Amino acid sequence: MTLIPPQLGGLLGGALAANLRGRLAHFIVDEHSPAIALFAPERRSENREGDWYGEHAGKWLVAAAKAAARSGDAALRANVLRVADYLASVQEADGYLGTYAPDHRFMRPQPPKPASWDGAPSVRTWDIWTHTYLLLGLLEVHRHFPAPRYLDAARRIGDLCWRTLTDGGIDITELGNHHGLSATVLMDPAVELYFATGEPRYLELAQRVLQQANGHRELALLTRALESTDVSAIATGKAYQLAWNLVGLAKLHRATGNADYRRAVELAWHSIREHHLTLGGGPWGGVAHRSREVFNPAGVFSPYGYVETCSSLAWIQLNRELLAITGEARYAEEIERTAYNDLLGAQAPNGEDWCYYVFPNGKRVHTTYWRCCKSSGAMALEELPALAYVQDADGSVTVNLYGPGVARFALAGGGELRLAQHTAYPYPDDIRLRLAGAPTMRFALKLRIPSWATDATLAVNGEDAGVALVPGSYAVLEREWHDGDELLARFPMQPRLHRAVNRNVQESRAPDGSEVRQEVLHFEYAAITCGPLVYATGLIDGFKIEETLRLPAAPPERWLALQGAPADGVPRIVLDPGYRAPLEFTPYFATGGRVDGSWRLSWLPLAPEPPA
Repeated sequence: MTLIPPQLGGLLGGALAANLRGRLAHFIVDEHSPAIALFAPERRSENREGDWYGEHAGKWLVAAAKAAARSGDAALRANVLRVADYLASVQEADGYLGTYAPDHRFMRPQPPKPASWDGAPSVRTWDIWTHTYLLLGLLEVHRHFPAPRYLDAARRIGDLCWRTLTDGGIDITELGNHHGLSATVLMDPAVELYFATGEPRYLELAQRVLQQANGHRELALLTRALESTDVSAIATGKAYQLAWNLVGLAKLHRATGNADYRRAVELAWHSIREHHLTLGGGPWGGVAHRSREVFNPAGVFSPYGYVETCSSLAWIQLNRELLAITGEARYAEEIERTAYNDLLGAQAPNGEDWCYYVFPNGKRVHTTYWRCCKSSGAMALEELPALAYVQDADGSVTVNLYGPGVARFALAGGGELRLAQHTAYPYPDDIRLRLAGAPTMRFALKLRIPSWATDATLAVNGEDAGVALVPGSYAVLEREWHDGDELLARFPMQPRLHRAVNRNVQESRAPDGSEVRQEVLHFEYAAITCGPLVYATGLIDGFKIEETLRLPAAPPERWLALQGAPADGVPRIVLDPGYRAPLEFTPYFATGGRVDGSWRLSWLPLAPEPPA
């Protein structure tokens, strides 16, 4: 483990700094803040609205505790402890710490709920959800600022959930919408409570949640994942909740070693990765669907699909868990791709405002005060420092995320290693890693080679490192290191054109039983990336939300060029089709100046091929 949290600079460091001085510093400061006042006994006793607003308390505690610990910000730390103390003080004798009136609480049996497309309960929809986030928040505060009262409050919530799902006779799928997905997320903090206490009943709680989730006909979480069911067909395919359930299932694998749990998570991950991500790494859906936040069937493509920022948080967390389990570089690459594109693309520079949704093609809209995604975005950013650099139990050090920053690690023989990264990455630039510490240090240093870095080079003190550089894996340098050693990594970045198709094939059978397949819709699109970044243009010619392109017949390097960074330091890509004025593209997250109401167009339609 690092001696102190890594200090990230560059784009990610700027986003973290804005997060701290914006959302985390102002949204909640004490028990009188609106998001905490919901928990006042006199307020909760009258609440029958079935709202989700109680989630903000736990989300803020998670993000703010991490930010206070990594930054040393005394004011934020004081706010975190004050809020955690207040919440513990208003916890009821049975362990309840929600925002619902007694007759709407998750412990109370309710009449059968009416049938609905998403299995939504008629009451108490978000009660267990709020407690799930409170568990994570209290455990995070205890992790960074240990005090028995925080762990005790978390235990009491866990015990209440256990009693409710056993002696109380309540099935957890009755407590959340999307056929229970909004309640079965309890798996995650139940396992975390087990890790924090070592008490088997919390592991049993997580396993009971999974058992009930798998026994629900429309959900059948474990069974369907093991059958390689596309994620859009598990319950309603709700992206945020489904990915979060997979996080809990991955933690259950870590706690139990059950191979089926890991296999189920990996199969679902592949389904999301191959069919349900934007080019910018965000889980997307909502095209011609009842819900904006539900995965579309595999094979559906639209440049106007919705990416809920909450889903980007859950996707980053899922990749975090699989990275910890497998050590495979692809999971770190997915975290980086999502962070630099759809996550930064949702945050405003002031650190206060966030987009509820981002779109490959669409208008940027900053969401309102109470929306869930403002807290989820803040949480997602605070995941990144601990993932950027990792020290394994054997003393090896892994660099997962690239960008300016400094990390410090304890050395097995005493002393510490300081690893400083100097680069303009994710913009085209060399990556220099300088080591400082004891005169002689022996350990393995692992550097992630991005999957797009086909001509990567790596040198140590000016000489070729002499190790295999396989895109999509780690280069491992195990050797004696000395104070002042320097590595130079070069990952050449060139504009790359991507294609996608929005198509529909009508399928039927003829009277003789033979298959009939006819394509009835076909639209092709092109988009541009450079290194880890997606590029986008604003409104074309200042007013058009799309324009059909006819791409030149010449090789792309003749008409698609990376320009030197202008005064603002943001590189441009120019596409010159030859028949009209060139189009200028900037990194997706920055297109339009990150201003509310600005437009970003990632995918441009292509001219149809002439009939054969």
